[in-house]
Amino acid sequence: MNNKYIIKNTTDLANPLLGTKIVRCTDEFFASARRIINSSPPIFKENVFDSHGKWMDGWETRRRRSKGNDNVIIKLGKPGIIKLVDVDTTFFNGNQPEYAELEGCFSKNSNLKNVKWFKIAKKNKIKPNQSNILKSKSLKTFNFVRLNIFPDGGVARLRLFGDIDLSLQKISNKNIIDLASVINGSQVVACSDEHFGNANNILLPSKSKNMGNGWETRRRRGKGYDWVLLKLGISGYPISFEINTHYFKGNYPDSFSIQGVNNNKKKSINSIIKNSKKWKTIITKTKLKPDNSLKIKMLKKFYKKYNFIKLNIYPDGGISRFRVFGKIK
Repeated sequence: MNNKYIIKNTTDLANPLLGTKIVRCTDEFFASARRIINSSPPIFKENVFDSHGKWMDGWETRRRRSKGNDNVIIKLGKPGIIKLVDVDTTFFNGNQPEYAELEGCFSKNSNLKNVKWFKIAKKNKIKPNQSNILKSKSLKTFNFVRLNIFPDGGVARLRLFGDIDLSLQKISNKNIIDLASVINGSQVVACSDEHFGNANNILLPSKSKNMGNGWETRRRRGKGYDWVLLKLGISGYPISFEINTHYFKGNYPDSFSIQGVNNNKKKSINSIIKNSKKWKTIITKTKLKPDNSLKIKMLKKFYKKYNFIKLNIYPDGGISRFRVFGKIK
């Protein structure tokens, strides 16, 4: 992050809203493995205990008194290439693993007895109460991952940042689809701010659960406006847009506009962001309402292929979902 914008450019393949699920784990005595893929940030409940001990928002195994290590196996909802791994130990301080590594495989079933596991992120020292970023060593496509922790302990969240492998999906070039959906490979390249809510949330396929499940910027105290820049997973021809402000009532944007471009030249992210100010405006500044869904058609004169879309909100506020309905051909 710099003082102007936040660069993102990846998808969290571990997000359960993509269909990612826990397959099995060696142990979850203190805290359920299912929490490790929760899309919301970890929380801490002071003085809350259950029958097994202190309640923790994450996956936590019992203290190991024998040789070996613990692990959890996860099936990705959408197979993909993992670029970065975040072993987040927020609130685990003194009970975090000493080391962690990530492996992956590709299998048509969940048996996994005879599969070959490939190293994604090598064994790294894990620090307490923070994100632990591990770099990927593989460009392979995986649909199962195994997080190994040594020897035991607790992990709040596992984030797997990468790209969905679209070559494994059958996407119709005749039907109208949501070109902006993360399911179709779209990603947030960058945004101006995401102080209260992750910009990636607006591309999720399901309806938002609450205000925290959308994108929300801080209150703007000066001139300007906020924005989010998307790279479409598949270049397409937008027909209509949907801006959803569900749950945003006193903090929705006053208005919005949309810009777009079709640019296949290889440019740096910083260059793309800089040039986006000059992109053609395909939806002019339009008023928004609180806790509402606005659908708007694009004028025929702007009907062409786009691979980048920029949503501008004025001056600030929250959006729960953003849809770009169109065709590939």
